[in-house]
Amino acid sequence: MGAVPVQRTGAKDVDWRAQCAAIIPCLDEAATIGPLVEAVRRELPTVLVVDDGSTDATARLAAQAGAMVLGNQRPCGKGAALQAGWHKARELGFAWALTLDGDGQHVPEVMESFFRCAEATGASLVVGNRMLQAQAMPWLRRAVNRWMSRRLSTLLARELPDSQCGFRLVSLSALARVGVSAEHFEIESEMLVRFIRGGYRVEFLPVPTVYGKQRSKIHPLRDTLRWWRWWRKECAESPNQ
Repeated sequence: MGAVPVQRTGAKDVDWRAQCAAIIPCLDEAATIGPLVEAVRRELPTVLVVDDGSTDATARLAAQAGAMVLGNQRPCGKGAALQAGWHKARELGFAWALTLDGDGQHVPEVMESFFRCAEATGASLVVGNRMLQAQAMPWLRRAVNRWMSRRLSTLLARELPDSQCGFRLVSLSALARVGVSAEHFEIESEMLVRFIRGGYRVEFLPVPTVYGKQRSKIHPLRDTLRWWRWWRKECAESPNQ
């Protein structure tokens, strides 16, 4: 099978403040969500916070900071939260979405770099790359990220330095065409597979690696096993296998 032609997304004349919404999936992020929403809104006025069944004040504080809050009564998973946010952004007429995690590890001050990267390269998906400062990541998350990224790089025959970073700029029209269905943390990997196999340009952008005292929502055993089952299914369907 020949290589899939790379499709470019026209981002030369995008008014990012008007055509891009920020989407923040959250679960019990009351400690960080207010200041995060305020910082993001300095760049992108429309912020959609998807509260995935929080039991703290996440939804209230996000709304007070100026976010539009979408809520689930119970936790449905990061993938499901992101899909709800993307759907709402398309419904509101946005062409692009920039996703950030709600725990404060993604620095809003570098959002402009994602826009410039899309403009310069024609990428439909721009992914943050924290691995230039990998020593700042907790060792287990660093090891799991590298393990997953190596397998995806082999599967897709290109280097993917940080396959698990949730700091991303995505063309919503391209996303709708490739389709994603994952409801949990494998959503990050599925996006890469769908975009690259669909022939869309994907770029990685160096971003700061910031980890505080926040507790990861990833369950090491459960989510790694879920990712492993997903990955085996993708390998079985791969045209390169």
